[in-house]
Amino acid sequence: MAASAPCAPRDLTFSEALLPILAGTLVLGLSFVLFGNAATDGPLQTAIIGAAAGAMLIGRRAGHDLAALRDAALGGVTGGFGTIAVLFAVGALLGTWAMSGTLLAFGYYLLQVVSAEYFYVKAALITAVVGFTITSAWTAASTIGICLVGIAQQIGLDPAITAGAVVSGAYFGDKASPRSSKTELAIRAVGVDRMEHAREALWTSLPAFLLALAGFWWLGDAGLREPMQIVAVIDVELHIRPLLLLPLALVLLLAVIGLPPFANMLAGALAGGLVAVVLEPERVIAFAGGEGLGPSLALLKGVWQAMATGFVSTTGAPGIDGFLTRGGMAYMLETIWLIAAALAFGGVVERIGLLHRLVQPIAAAVKSPGALVTTVVGTGIATNALTADQTTGIGLSERMLKPSFEAQGLAPVVLSRAAADSATVTSALIPWSGCGAYLAAALGVATFAYAPYALFNLASPLVTMLFAWAGIRMLRTDRRARPAARP
Repeated sequence: MAASAPCAPRDLTFSEALLPILAGTLVLGLSFVLFGNAATDGPLQTAIIGAAAGAMLIGRRAGHDLAALRDAALGGVTGGFGTIAVLFAVGALLGTWAMSGTLLAFGYYLLQVVSAEYFYVKAALITAVVGFTITSAWTAASTIGICLVGIAQQIGLDPAITAGAVVSGAYFGDKASPRSSKTELAIRAVGVDRMEHAREALWTSLPAFLLALAGFWWLGDAGLREPMQIVAVIDVELHIRPLLLLPLALVLLLAVIGLPPFANMLAGALAGGLVAVVLEPERVIAFAGGEGLGPSLALLKGVWQAMATGFVSTTGAPGIDGFLTRGGMAYMLETIWLIAAALAFGGVVERIGLLHRLVQPIAAAVKSPGALVTTVVGTGIATNALTADQTTGIGLSERMLKPSFEAQGLAPVVLSRAAADSATVTSALIPWSGCGAYLAAALGVATFAYAPYALFNLASPLVTMLFAWAGIRMLRTDRRARPAARP
């Protein structure tokens, strides 16, 4: 007798879909209550893995095969390998740039032209220009942003506020560029013209950024030390010259050309190592502890060690040593552990249809454009939090809600704009998401520390909802979806 075919999994009940979210929120919150910022050193990862196991049990109860759920978890991790690879490359870059003096050289020259007055506003504007030019918020934050945070620490300003300004500026600049990968993510699922999306997105992004600048102006502080005092200390301890900026110039040039982030960061790391070998060989050999090795092997060991485990500065000047002791691929391991755990959880959540089950009843019930855009915002933020993946957050919210927008006669660009104003920017505010974890590791400031000051990322969803409820720029198509004719 032929074996019967396995039954297809059933849809989750509403309570089954809600349970992993409530349980996950409880354990995540508890990890931060018990461990504070140290939660990301392991307790948070453990909580997320436990939440993934719980979601798998609920999926099994709904008829999903455990092997399929396991494959979904692994698929989530492998789907995020691009982010993991970039993190390794950024760790290597930070190590060689610290050793070569590239980080310090940029900070040195920036200190001579940027005063402490309204520093947070200037940090946001600088990273906005760089982010727009190179079309990459990540590259802007992990190059220019690192130096701005370091400068803030040296002159007695709050690094968390500075990191928030960096994230705000980088995301606004990246999001405003028609050539940006974030623009591509927002238009892919709805088929909107790139320039049309960029033009409409400015209607909400620009007011949000202006609000952020006003907030940074209000938060402004003169600092405790004059920038030129820091410059004088650097002049005494190190020999700074323009050639040290070559790795930074290379990374920015390759970003403008459009080289993928991993290749760009790795090229920057190797360039930093080469500059260190050519311009600062004594420092490299001293760091390598190359006694008994020939000069060539000692130089190779020093660059290799900086890329693998980071650079340790021993100038004797505490401010400089604190700024330059950083980097290495090993430095990124806890962040990668966090991202991998979150991506595994996201893979399971997407497989069992949890978000679809929660969002569809809401989408079917909303009757006004304002409520529909609010649903997009909520869905984008929730998807970011549950899947830890910005790409999924944008694409899933657009695919689930596209029919509702069509039914109300709203133009597709309204949906792409709302998704970009929510899922794109809020990914930087979630500690376990790829974006939040990357920025925290690159800037050296915990996500929960800078998130309250990432004013553009906080204001953007609010502005897009305000525009929707007020009926501003709610463009419509020529045709409305019509109900089917009665038989």
